[in-house]
Amino acid sequence: METSKYLELIKAELQQMPSFVHEYNLVTNHSLATSYQYLTEIRRFFDWLRQENISSAKNNKAIDYTTLEHLQRTQIMLYVDHLKHIKNQQGNLNSPTTINRSLNALRSLFKFLTVTSEHQDGEPYFYRNVMLKVKSLNDTQTLNYRAHMLESHMYTGQLKYDFFDFLNSQYEKQCSPRARTSFLKNKTRDLAIIALIFGTGIRVSECAGVDVDDINLKNANLEVTRKGGQHDSVPIAAWTLDYIKAYAEKRTVFYSPLNRENAFFLTTWHGKTRRITSNAIEKMVSKYSTAFGHPLTPHKLRHTVASELYAVTKDQVLVAQQLGQKGTSATDLYTHIDQTKQREALNKISKKDKESK
Repeated sequence: METSKYLELIKAELQQMPSFVHEYNLVTNHSLATSYQYLTEIRRFFDWLRQENISSAKNNKAIDYTTLEHLQRTQIMLYVDHLKHIKNQQGNLNSPTTINRSLNALRSLFKFLTVTSEHQDGEPYFYRNVMLKVKSLNDTQTLNYRAHMLESHMYTGQLKYDFFDFLNSQYEKQCSPRARTSFLKNKTRDLAIIALIFGTGIRVSECAGVDVDDINLKNANLEVTRKGGQHDSVPIAAWTLDYIKAYAEKRTVFYSPLNRENAFFLTTWHGKTRRITSNAIEKMVSKYSTAFGHPLTPHKLRHTVASELYAVTKDQVLVAQQLGQKGTSATDLYTHIDQTKQREALNKISKKDKESK
């Protein structure tokens, strides 16, 4: 269902786009979510080009690639300034992160137009890439600050076990009779979903996409399809296996799936059994964690796994492999979450200062 939703959204965006964007979407290897997100950013940029009369096209579909070919850096910077002064759906000004996402979408499009496309005789549309002259915005938060804020929204140490104890014995006492019935029906499944994310660090979309044959409980191993369609294999933490096994043993009894239903995590909607969606997992984790008194998202569960794995191994490459990341740049944050060494070093400096006096 999640795939169908994104395919429809992408189709709707492409109907408003010129042919070179269709080609770009066809050959660029992004996840469906990223493809849709980038197309919305490209649409926003094209709207601005027409609004500023940089393009005389009557609609976005009529925008010619030569308009992009001759854009100047100053014009891109004007667009960045425009993004800085418009508000998002929550009524807040766009953050540097949001603006950088827009720039990344344009970089991706311009790379296609100037490098990977084969417009005529195997040559790209043009060679002048103005986006190479535009830098991303600096984040106003230091790595230490981001790490500190991240740590306050994770379930590290004993807290994660307390969360499972809460769901096992306390949550249903807070529910209305109707909510309690639904919770008790799905409790084993929901605990297994949270356990699998805690036990592997997979993304919420990867969790929703798990099939029955992907899980090897005997070897404590998970086959996972990563963003972009890459296949990967990761171990599952031993402490989470009992929750996953409990659901695996009752999956058929609870949800009565058809023989052709391969999805591991199921839900029932209007009497029909189907794969649970990423959105449903997001809402479920938010509901339970809010009731627990420490609201978080499935992505924060992923951060928890990464930070605890780094704390044990001090190995960024190993953490990146577990998370399915192609490099270690995204794991830099976890090296700052445990500030024990930083504090110990400062205390040693203070001690030496006292001794020298």
